[in-house]
Formats: sequence, C-alpha cells, structure tokens
Amino acid sequence: MISFFTVVNDEVHAWTIPRGSLSPQAGGAVHGDIERGFIRAEVMRYEDLIALGDEQKVKAAGKLMVKGKDAEIFDGDVIHFLFKV
Repeated sequence: MISFFTVVNDEVHAWTIPRGSLSPQAGGAVHGDIERGFIRAEVMRYEDLIALGDEQKVKAAGKLMVKGKDAEIFDGDVIHFLFKV
C-alpha cells in the first residue's frame, strides 16, 4: 500500500491505495466521480513541495507533472485531479 495527498484550501487529506495503482484508480479512492470522469492529474512530489515551500514555487521550478490515465501514482504524491462528469 502507498499513500498520496490531496489539498483543498488549508485542508490536507491522505489516501491509501494499492501500490501500482494508476491515476484514475487513485481518483476513485477520493470519489467515484473522479475515476469515472478522469481527465488528468497534476502531481507534485511531497519532497519537492517541502523543499520549495509552496505549489507556485514547485510550478515555477518545472517540477509539477501532468499525468494521464496510464500513469502510476507513487507514495507521497500530492495530487490535484481534473475530471468532468
């Protein structure tokens, strides 16, 4: 099992999924609609976020990754899911 994080405003939530899960399945751990309507996941590594200080600095450093449906999620990923249902 691995854990990934979602952040909404000042609230951080950790989610646990099986190792090897793909982006849509990780979204499904949050809510079934995310898996069903998955578009993409914007992902940053926890280590990058801590080292750089905030999301904007991670983006500016070019360390924000955009992952599609076939991308594996890794332990410590911080994810923003984009979806439409």
